[in-house]
Amino acid sequence: MMNMFILVIVSLLVLLLIGLVLYLLFPRKYHSADSVANSYDDWTNDGILEFYWGEHIHLGHYGSPPHKKDFLKAKSDFVHEMARWGGLDKLPAGTTVLDVGCGIGGSSRILARDYGFAVTGITLSPQQVRRAQELTSPEVNAHFQVDDALALSFPDASFDVVWSVEAGPHMPDKARFARELLRVLKPGGILVVADWNQRDDRRVPLNFWEKPVMRQLLDQWSHPAFSSIERFSELLEETGLVAGEVTTADWTAETLPSWVDSIWQGAVRPAGLVRFGMVGVIKSLREVPTFLLMRLAFGTGLCRFGMFRAVHANVPASEILSTQTGNRCVRS
Repeated sequence: MMNMFILVIVSLLVLLLIGLVLYLLFPRKYHSADSVANSYDDWTNDGILEFYWGEHIHLGHYGSPPHKKDFLKAKSDFVHEMARWGGLDKLPAGTTVLDVGCGIGGSSRILARDYGFAVTGITLSPQQVRRAQELTSPEVNAHFQVDDALALSFPDASFDVVWSVEAGPHMPDKARFARELLRVLKPGGILVVADWNQRDDRRVPLNFWEKPVMRQLLDQWSHPAFSSIERFSELLEETGLVAGEVTTADWTAETLPSWVDSIWQGAVRPAGLVRFGMVGVIKSLREVPTFLLMRLAFGTGLCRFGMFRAVHANVPASEILSTQTGNRCVRS
């Protein structure tokens, strides 16, 4: 019995070492939109992320104040909390919604099924589109397509609501991302965004240990950069397309348990070992250092979970954006 116990411990240590080597030697650095798409294609094809995280590839909401909650329920609860926070629960059935960075469609399906919205989900990943379509029954008014959030294929003023969860870190040009989100929104429409953000380093620069941690958080999951809550709010307002001011909130405390829960899923759901074998275990262990660094970053204030709500000004986007383009030409 003792020999078996030692064998199990040694095997786990060996697997952990292999995962750590893969983590250090093969980061998933951002190079282009293709590197983001390829990463999500891989995660979708192997099925490991969906097995442990379910249909929602985003953090969960554990209440205010946070309390113990089922990992998968916390994720679906997040969608409802975000809808209420954004005032979307007061909108009528048939409201058109664009879900930017829809993943495999978890949020889109809830918005369509539970709120009666007509939802279009977009992602860079063809495999995510395929999987979202497989998971969506015909009676749910949610449709999915490959599209680029920095160059959306939709005309100005196409949607009543634009919704985005944790897509911003993949955007190399945050100002362009802000413009596109608002460009396709109708005058009077609502923008609701949830995102991973870093502390505003214009006020408090990153220190000696925060810089290498941030570098790993960017390199491991194809992130070119994080914005701060303050800076992304400014970028939204600088488009000239926001009526009044952007409303923000910090949901770091409400979402923080997600990081440790993500790791814990591997222990409480051993069926994954049978389903995915040793390769799956190694792939899962490869992600553990990033989860731990995320927990460290969000727990110490290096990162924050930002919420953004804006109402589109009652002017055509083309009018504002063409004026801004003209002004840039004059200045140059």
